[in-house]
Amino acid sequence: MQSQLEQLNRNMIAFDLALGTSALLVPEATLRVLGHDAPSEDAEHLFRRCGPIWLTFAAAHLVAHRRGRPEDWWALAWLRGTELATDIVWARSSAFSRPGARAGMWLAGAANLLMAAGFARLARGGGTRR
Repeated sequence: MQSQLEQLNRNMIAFDLALGTSALLVPEATLRVLGHDAPSEDAEHLFRRCGPIWLTFAAAHLVAHRRGRPEDWWALAWLRGTELATDIVWARSSAFSRPGARAGMWLAGAANLLMAAGFARLARGGGTRR
């Protein structure tokens, strides 16, 4: 289980790096990939402002990967916990029109719950020391 959680953590470095970067540089295209209709200008800028947030997530995953200390895994568990409901709330937007897009947002919330629990487990077990 520990090795799968550590692999998930490594994958999340890449995912959050890609999501954060694309939200900053090509927000309309990124929203389209997520199943969102063409955004209004203000929605595009609101989405763009999430880019640095996701880049912070990527940095937290990288720190946990590199150091592997219990406090790093706890921080990551709490950080993922802050995202439990955000995608579910966002899924209520009528701008998600592609079939399955809303379900994908709900699954993102579930994934954040599982990651928070898994990373908390690594924190309790000490994770890996580098």
